[in-house]
Amino acid sequence: MTPMGRALVTGASRGIGRAVALELGAMGFEVLVNFRTEAAKAAQVCDAIVASGGRAVPVGFDVTDADDVARALAPYLDAPEGIDVLVCNAGVTCDGLFIGMDHEAWDRPIRTALDGFYHVARPIVRGMAKRRRGRVVVLSSVSGITGNPGQVNYSAAKAGLIGATKALARELAARNVIVNCVAPGLIDTDMSADAPRDALLAAIPMRRIGRPEEVAKVVCFLCGDAPSYLTGQVIAVDGGLT
Repeated sequence: MTPMGRALVTGASRGIGRAVALELGAMGFEVLVNFRTEAAKAAQVCDAIVASGGRAVPVGFDVTDADDVARALAPYLDAPEGIDVLVCNAGVTCDGLFIGMDHEAWDRPIRTALDGFYHVARPIVRGMAKRRRGRVVVLSSVSGITGNPGQVNYSAAKAGLIGATKALARELAARNVIVNCVAPGLIDTDMSADAPRDALLAAIPMRRIGRPEEVAKVVCFLCGDAPSYLTGQVIAVDGGLT
């Protein structure tokens, strides 16, 4: 398999991030599989990519910690080839009604989504702009498009990522760096395990929960050569919900 370049996927040890990492590996990218605490699961993702003939490396860092990100990414940012594709997938939920939400529950999703985006994307897109090529895909959520009761914090974080995507796409368009956003709906992952599925299914026109692989296919389309004139867009993968 001829490598297409190097791709970093944050939060890639499980769920949508795992599915994206596997798909990018199948496309021919060398995949940097980021994890925060689940090293064993990240290693399993890398093993699966390598077993299929690809290349992958587990890279541990906490996206909310600027120093940790800088330490982990330094060897790749300093390399001549740099990083060609960035998928910002890391995210957390701390659900609850806004009127009873403490500051930590408010802050944690925002730190992970927005500070994490800043810490990871800023050094990487600097290299992309210099080389005049690159793809950035940001994982938002339908909660960031429509809002969701019990997720004021998460909705705010994911809406912020949509705004960041649109602004960054405009900044980098002339440098041939394409930036887009994918907004999944209800997807069968650990994060959605406690969601009231029966009620949600009634609102989804396709009447089923999405699979991580279905989101990954869209993300990886945006990482390839085909969307050469597509930037600053938000694509909802939600079974028709929005």
